[in-house]
Amino acid sequence: MAITSLDICSAADQLKGFVGFHGKRRVHIVRFSEDAFGMDVADDSITPCSEFVWRPEQGQRMALCRERLALLLQQHVDERLNIAEPLRIYLRRSDMPEIIAERALR
Repeated sequence: MAITSLDICSAADQLKGFVGFHGKRRVHIVRFSEDAFGMDVADDSITPCSEFVWRPEQGQRMALCRERLALLLQQHVDERLNIAEPLRIYLRRSDMPEIIAERALR
């Protein structure tokens, strides 16, 4: 079965968890509820994973960022994040350009 860009985008929208930027350590961290972040993570830096992986481009156009997806994969909690096979294939296919889509922020 061929994986389409629609399959990849749908899998990105199904990601679970939250990403926040840890100011003191200067790294992004993933948690599974907004309440799980400590005082070192600013409330305005907490983003649902399904939105975190989309990098703003121009207007409502966004790129599905392989670098941000890779950061989630490095957490080694794939099942809890709901990282599906279409996203793994997308990460492996670095020979193809990133997906650019017109979408509205949630």
